[in-house]
Amino acid sequence: MAQVHYMTEEGLKKLKDELTYLKTKGRTEIAKQIAEAREKGDLSENAEYDAAKEAQGHLELKISQLNEAIANARVLESSPDDDNSTALILSTVEIKNLQNNKVFKYTLVSEHEADLKSGKISVSSPIGKGLLGKSIGDVAEITTPGGMIKFKVLAISR
Repeated sequence: MAQVHYMTEEGLKKLKDELTYLKTKGRTEIAKQIAEAREKGDLSENAEYDAAKEAQGHLELKISQLNEAIANARVLESSPDDDNSTALILSTVEIKNLQNNKVFKYTLVSEHEADLKSGKISVSSPIGKGLLGKSIGDVAEITTPGGMIKFKVLAISR
């Protein structure tokens, strides 16, 4: 049974755009590399040909993975009835690291949409998992690769 991929409308569009690019320009670029390598003679000893064929395999695998993710995507939408009392997927959570008093603001998203630079963390990451279900004022004890960190939930919005 295929795994369901929860994401926002924006995240689904991003995946579809990437798939379109790979199917068109990506395949065209790989085909050119293979053609150029073929022109160089004996394919049995042609490292460029082998590298291009390997790149083609990686490209087709990526296309297959994107097709699967899109086919099993479920778009999440915030409900106007949400009371913002609990951290859920698509919640924006403001937290305070109780060890160094730094404040962070993260939006909890699917693993396909995670982008730390834009403040989006995956609900399957250690911090994302630790924040799910927490309420304002709760302290989340989260085990990270760097050790146990305590975060206090300051605010939740959608």
